[in-house]
Amino acid sequence: MEQNIAPAEGPPETSRVDPRLLEILVCPLTKTTLEYDAEKQELISRSARLAYPIRDGIPIMLPEEARKIDDIPGAPLLTDRT
Repeated sequence: MEQNIAPAEGPPETSRVDPRLLEILVCPLTKTTLEYDAEKQELISRSARLAYPIRDGIPIMLPEEARKIDDIPGAPLLTDRT
Protein backbone atom coordinates (compact mmCIF):
# COMPACT_ATOMS: atom_id res chain seq x y z
CA MET A 1 0.00 0.00 0.00
CA GLU A 2 1.51 3.30 -1.14
CA GLN A 3 0.96 6.53 0.79
CA ASN A 4 1.11 9.94 -0.82
CA ILE A 5 2.58 12.20 1.84
CA ALA A 6 4.04 15.52 0.80
CA PRO A 7 7.43 16.30 2.33
CA ALA A 8 7.59 19.15 4.79
CA GLU A 9 8.96 22.31 3.22
CA GLY A 10 10.13 23.91 6.43
CA PRO A 11 8.60 25.20 9.64
CA PRO A 12 5.06 26.55 9.49
CA GLU A 13 4.78 30.32 9.35
CA THR A 14 2.87 30.89 12.57
CA SER A 15 4.35 34.36 13.05
CA ARG A 16 3.18 35.77 9.73
CA VAL A 17 1.34 39.09 10.07
CA ASP A 18 -1.58 40.17 7.89
CA PRO A 19 -0.28 42.93 5.57
CA ARG A 20 -3.56 44.86 5.93
CA LEU A 21 -3.01 44.99 9.68
CA LEU A 22 0.50 46.38 9.18
CA GLU A 23 -0.94 49.21 7.08
CA ILE A 24 -3.19 50.50 9.87
CA LEU A 25 -1.04 49.96 12.97
CA VAL A 26 0.77 52.95 14.46
CA CYS A 27 2.98 53.42 17.48
CA PRO A 28 0.76 53.80 20.55
CA LEU A 29 3.08 56.47 21.99
CA THR A 30 3.85 58.66 18.98
CA LYS A 31 1.03 57.70 16.58
CA THR A 32 3.61 57.40 13.78
CA THR A 33 3.89 54.61 11.21
CA LEU A 34 5.81 51.44 11.97
CA GLU A 35 8.36 49.47 9.98
CA TYR A 36 8.03 45.69 9.79
CA ASP A 37 11.20 43.70 10.46
CA ALA A 38 10.32 40.21 9.20
CA GLU A 39 13.63 38.69 10.29
CA LYS A 40 13.33 39.79 13.92
CA GLN A 41 9.52 39.65 13.95
CA GLU A 42 9.18 43.20 15.26
CA LEU A 43 7.43 46.44 14.41
CA ILE A 44 9.87 49.34 14.65
CA SER A 45 8.90 52.82 15.80
CA ARG A 46 11.78 55.09 14.83
CA SER A 47 10.32 58.11 16.57
CA ALA A 48 9.83 56.29 19.90
CA ARG A 49 13.00 54.19 19.42
CA LEU A 50 11.06 51.04 20.28
CA ALA A 51 10.65 47.63 18.68
CA TYR A 52 7.30 46.00 19.38
CA PRO A 53 7.44 42.18 19.29
CA ILE A 54 5.24 39.99 17.12
CA ARG A 55 4.29 36.73 18.81
CA ASP A 56 2.46 33.99 16.93
CA GLY A 57 1.50 36.52 14.25
CA ILE A 58 0.06 39.00 16.76
CA PRO A 59 1.74 42.40 17.24
CA ILE A 60 2.15 43.21 20.94
CA MET A 61 1.59 46.96 20.96
CA LEU A 62 2.37 47.59 24.62
CA PRO A 63 5.26 49.99 25.31
CA GLU A 64 6.28 47.96 28.38
CA GLU A 65 6.71 44.88 26.13
CA ALA A 66 8.76 46.76 23.52
CA ARG A 67 12.52 46.57 23.18
CA LYS A 68 14.40 49.88 23.42
CA ILE A 69 16.49 50.75 20.38
CA ASP A 70 19.39 53.19 20.57
CA ASP A 71 21.10 52.55 17.25
CA ILE A 72 18.59 53.59 14.59
CA PRO A 73 20.30 55.59 11.83
CA GLY A 74 18.52 58.83 11.07
CA ALA A 75 16.26 58.71 14.13
CA PRO A 76 16.07 61.91 16.18
CA LEU A 77 17.78 61.88 19.56
CA LEU A 78 15.43 61.83 22.50
CA THR A 79 16.32 64.31 25.21
CA ASP A 80 14.67 65.19 28.49
CA ARG A 81 13.18 68.65 28.49
CA THR A 82 12.93 69.66 32.14
